[in-house]
Amino acid sequence: MVQSVFSPKQTLFVLLAAIALMLLLWLVNNERVGRLLDTPAPEVTFTTITGQNVALKALRGKPAIVTFWATDCPACIKEIPHLRALYRRYHAQGLEIVAVAMHYDPPSHVIAMTQEQQLPYLVALDLNAQHAHAFGDVMLTPSTFLISPDSAIVLNKTGAFDYADMQKQIEHFLKG
Repeated sequence: MVQSVFSPKQTLFVLLAAIALMLLLWLVNNERVGRLLDTPAPEVTFTTITGQNVALKALRGKPAIVTFWATDCPACIKEIPHLRALYRRYHAQGLEIVAVAMHYDPPSHVIAMTQEQQLPYLVALDLNAQHAHAFGDVMLTPSTFLISPDSAIVLNKTGAFDYADMQKQIEHFLKG
């Protein structure tokens, strides 16, 4: 039997410290991301896994979703059916979705997941974390941004987004 190096009190302290650190990182990320609300989307150009370059400013005039994700993120994988449904329902009307894989996610994993999940929307790599930085130093996944047709960030959500609310906002932009 393996004996713990820590006493029960030390184990509890380490566990509480880890939880406090995770909470602090979440708060810092949300504070940084929250500052972006109602500001112009950053002028970035994504490189998709197929080698296509997509400038965010080229999507002006259409609503767009930019979501930061990772292949080992359970909440990200849980969101994929919602993103696929939004894409299939609204892409013909102008919605574009760019799923940006985090810099630490191996490209081979991203490509495999894209094929396995049959992702119909754009999937980009962020090998140097430059896109995560441009969107407020995104550290947690999923982090999703809804960008209005006039290129303003109108929603940012760390964690799973509300599907019905996202639909409502997209429909508002498509009707306007």
